[in-house]
Amino acid sequence: MAATAYAGSYVLDFEEPITAIESRLAELEVAGGDPVVDRQVRELRAERDRLLARIYASLTPWQTVKVSRHPARPQSTDFIEMICRDFVELHGDRQFADDRAIVTGLGRIRSHKVLVVAHRRGRTTSEKIACNFGCAHPEGYRKALSKMRLAEKFRLPIVTLIDTKGAYPGVGAEQRGQAESIARNLMEMSRLRTPIVCVVIGEGGSGGALGIGVGDRVAMLQHAWYSVISPEGCAAILWKQANEQTNSLAAASLRLTARDNLENALIDDVIGEPPGGAHRDPKAAALALQEWIVEQLNDLVRLKPETLVRRRFEKFRTIGMVRGGVEGATGGPVTAGPSGVIVDPSEASG
Repeated sequence: MAATAYAGSYVLDFEEPITAIESRLAELEVAGGDPVVDRQVRELRAERDRLLARIYASLTPWQTVKVSRHPARPQSTDFIEMICRDFVELHGDRQFADDRAIVTGLGRIRSHKVLVVAHRRGRTTSEKIACNFGCAHPEGYRKALSKMRLAEKFRLPIVTLIDTKGAYPGVGAEQRGQAESIARNLMEMSRLRTPIVCVVIGEGGSGGALGIGVGDRVAMLQHAWYSVISPEGCAAILWKQANEQTNSLAAASLRLTARDNLENALIDDVIGEPPGGAHRDPKAAALALQEWIVEQLNDLVRLKPETLVRRRFEKFRTIGMVRGGVEGATGGPVTAGPSGVIVDPSEASG
C-alpha cells in the first residue's frame, strides 16, 4: 500500500493534498488569537472539508480497499466498546481452543440484549500475531456457532461484525476442518430461530467473512469491501503478480465496494461513514453503526421465529437470480433483499 508518514499518523497516498492543508492548519492554530489568522484557519478548514468530500466521493475500488485497511480505522473491539454496554466476553469452542481471531460476548446495544460475534484483528504486533491478523481457525468458527446457539436458546438477537481478509490458510487449520466449520456455520446460521444482523466493517474476504455473515439483514460500512477474494489474491492468479496496477484492475473487476454489493443485491444497506472515512471520526462511525443495528433489530424482533427462518432462506436463495421471482408462503413475490419485503401482519409475534 503506497503511503507516507505524516505527523505521527498513517497517510494514504491520495490523501497527501489534504495533509498538506492540515499541516498548514496546525501551524496557524498554534498562533491563534489574531483575527487575520483566525480567518485563514476558517478558510483552510473549509478548503480541507471540500477537498476531503471530493476525494472520498470518487474513490476507486482499490483506494476503497486501502481505506478499509487504514491502521487507525476502528476495529470490532473499538465498536464494541463504543456501542455496547455491560459487554461480557465468552471464550472457547469446548472442543479445541479459544481462537482470539473471533470475539464473542453478551452485551446491550441501546435497549436490546444481544450476542456479538466479530473478527478481531489486533492493534499491536503482538496482538496481531495472537489474533492471526483477524484470520480465524476452525475453532474460531465453532466458538461463534456455539455462542450463537446459546443466543438462540435465550432468544437473544445476534450481531456480527465482519473484518477479515479470509479464514486462516495454515495446514493445522485445514487438518482441523476449516472448510467444514465454515460450511456448518452457513447451514446453521440459515436456520437459527433468532434475529441476525451482519455488518462488514472493514474487509470482507471470502469464506472467512461468510462464516459469520448469514443474517436477516446484511450491511457494509461505506468504505468497506466484500468479495470472494482479495484484489492481491485475484491479481496473483490472473496476472501472476500483484502490484499497484494489477491490484487496481482486480479490485475494479471484482465489484467489491459497498455500492457494487448493494447494486448486485448481495447486501441490504450501506452505512455512511464520516467525511474522510471512519478513521477520521470513529465515534461518528460508531453512532451510525449503532443506529442501523437498532433500527434493524426493532423491526426483526417483531417477527415469529419460523418467519425469520423462512425469510432468511428466501433472501439467500434469491441472490444471483437473473429473472423471475420466488413465491413466498403467502403466495406473494419475495424480493432479493428483506428491506423490500412487506411484512404480513400474521407474521408478527405481537
